[in-house]
Amino acid sequence: MSEPTTDAGLDWATARGMGALAQKMGMEFLEFSTERCVATLPVEGNTQPVGLMHGGAYVVLGESLGSMAANLHAGPGRLAVGVDINATHTRSATSGVVTGVCTPVHLGRSITVHEIVVTDDQGRRCSTIRITNMIKDAPGR
Repeated sequence: MSEPTTDAGLDWATARGMGALAQKMGMEFLEFSTERCVATLPVEGNTQPVGLMHGGAYVVLGESLGSMAANLHAGPGRLAVGVDINATHTRSATSGVVTGVCTPVHLGRSITVHEIVVTDDQGRRCSTIRITNMIKDAPGR
C-alpha cells in the first residue's frame, strides 16, 4: 500500500472512528500514518482508586493505536486483528494527559508489530506497549 500523508491517514482514522471504549475514555488522534500514529488520553477519568493512571488505560491507548495503524497498513478489503499485546509500565501519570506514539517494528503482508511509547506531560515514559496483529481478508471477501 502506498504511504498516505499524515492528513489523509488522520482523515481515514477519523472517518473509521476509534471505537466506543476509546471514545468514552477521551482518546484523541493527533497524527495518523503507517509510519507514525499519535494520540492522547486524559488521566482524569482513567485512574485506579488511588489516583494513578490505570495500567489498562495505557493498554487501551496502545491497542487502539497499534490496531488502527495495522488496519491502515492492511489496506482495503483486508482486516488486522490483534493476536498478542504486552505492556511494561514504568511510571504512573497522576494528572494531565498521556501521549502515545506508535511506530512500526514490522509491516508484513500477514503480520504487523508495533511499539507504542506512552509519555506523561513532562515527556517521561510511563508505559511501553508492543502489539502484534494478523492481517487477513475482511469477512465477505
